[in-house]
Amino acid sequence: MLDFTLGSQVHLACGVTDLRRSINGLAIIVKLQFKLDPYSRAMFVFCNRSQSLIKILQWDGSGFWLFMKRLDKGNFRWPMKANEVQQVSVKELRWLLEGLSIEQKSAFKERHPSIVV
Repeated sequence: MLDFTLGSQVHLACGVTDLRRSINGLAIIVKLQFKLDPYSRAMFVFCNRSQSLIKILQWDGSGFWLFMKRLDKGNFRWPMKANEVQQVSVKELRWLLEGLSIEQKSAFKERHPSIVV
């Protein structure tokens, strides 16, 4: 099952990915092109040219999960900086999966204030 725990890292493969690739092909992109570890517990998210299909690759400790969402109508608001990987929060991934942009102007910025003793 897709792990949306707050500690999960999410990496977007910006631009276009050939989504005819399956688990092995996407894991190779993660390892060779983005220099990241596909066996980490992170989620790696890919989108097709028409921005109507997203695949999410995630290792759970014993095997890979490959999740796919195809839109019937419309497209995802996908960042198109070719050959770049962008780390986003789980909240921003949820926005993308719901058809929103990852840059919401009215959303509260995440803060980590320090406590002064």
